[in-house]
Amino acid sequence: MINRLLNFLNASPVNFLAVRNIVRNLEDAGYTRFNPEQKLNALEPGQKFFVTKNDSSVYAFHIGQKPMADAGFHIICAHCDSPTFRIKPNAEMCCEGGIVKLNTEVYGGPIMSTWFDRPLTIAGRVIVRGENPLAPHTLLMHVQRPLLQISNLAIHFNRQVNDGYAISRQKDMLPLLGYVTNRLEMDNLLMNIILEELNKQQKVEREDILDFDLYLADATPACTFGAHNEFISSGRLDDLSMCFAGLEALLAAPTTDATKVLAIFDNEETGSQTKQGAGSPFLASLLKRIAWEQSGCEEAFFQAVERAFMVSADNAHAWHPNYSEKYDPTNHPMLGGGPVIKFNAAQKYASDAFSAAVFAELCREAGVPCQRFVNHSDVAGGSTLGNILASSLPMKGVDMGNAILAMHSCRETGSAQDHIYCVKAFTQFFSE
Repeated sequence: MINRLLNFLNASPVNFLAVRNIVRNLEDAGYTRFNPEQKLNALEPGQKFFVTKNDSSVYAFHIGQKPMADAGFHIICAHCDSPTFRIKPNAEMCCEGGIVKLNTEVYGGPIMSTWFDRPLTIAGRVIVRGENPLAPHTLLMHVQRPLLQISNLAIHFNRQVNDGYAISRQKDMLPLLGYVTNRLEMDNLLMNIILEELNKQQKVEREDILDFDLYLADATPACTFGAHNEFISSGRLDDLSMCFAGLEALLAAPTTDATKVLAIFDNEETGSQTKQGAGSPFLASLLKRIAWEQSGCEEAFFQAVERAFMVSADNAHAWHPNYSEKYDPTNHPMLGGGPVIKFNAAQKYASDAFSAAVFAELCREAGVPCQRFVNHSDVAGGSTLGNILASSLPMKGVDMGNAILAMHSCRETGSAQDHIYCVKAFTQFFSE
């Protein structure tokens, strides 16, 4: 199970590739793609289908034995984006000696210092001209070798680097790509790399490339470490580990009375207010279409929402042995201690006593330990998908996740045992 997770992480350096890999797993398990431009036809119990949006979010449905108006739906949601750096248009910047660096901008809230002095690569999507200007083609790419590096300034020129140093996003975080001997070669350096990768899939001419969404990613593979290989080290554990746990559970669960939903959103790290984010009405409209097709009336959707339960799965902060003062004295989850229910008095999380009790009971039935997280009252915390999604789907739900260290670092640390626990808990939820 852990090897499957590591393989998924290595194959999913950005949101677009994560969705592609989830879709491949769904198709292998008998799920069919539904085009939301088309009418949703009669649904049968046990039917399985999925929908994608923007190539960067995916929504999978396993229709229950009873209509949603009678049995509701069980939903696990997570997000497939992670903090990184986006390559700007006209990115090549030629410096003295012919060295070329790339102009980038920060996506989300990374710990920027963790991106220094490590091999990086490029991944994302490229938009290619089609016959219709309104329907260009999309090609995904992942340069599977070390290609870039963001190099630190030597300590001899920055004596304050170990005493706290303000990092400039525009100056300090630009990666080296290579060096050239003339201006023409500089203008073609990045594009030649893109063309080389795309032509491994199909023949593409440079003039047909219209634009791209390309990001930096750690080129070092995910791995386990520790005396007993008990820890996982990887980029993007937040939140791809929850995406994959939800996928594993969905594929393992049988047909039940309730309809099962796996919703993998994009853009959580930037606020979720996009057509493919949790703030979009897209998922609500899909569920409404299912309920209408089953029952022939809009009322069925509102009944289904009242009978639904949501698990908002986004990783939590594990207790760090070097910084115990940052954590709540009685609610600080440990690596390896099982899934974490997250609470916040300011309602940044969807959890309340009722929904927490439900999830804790699911864990108990699955034979899985369960933990609770509350912020230290003097330390501001973040928010996640649960409340954002509840604004369009007012259903009962819990915010939870596995405990990890160094959240938003280029490489985060999690527990191998926690991943196993989480899959068991999610499978129990989908099997109820």
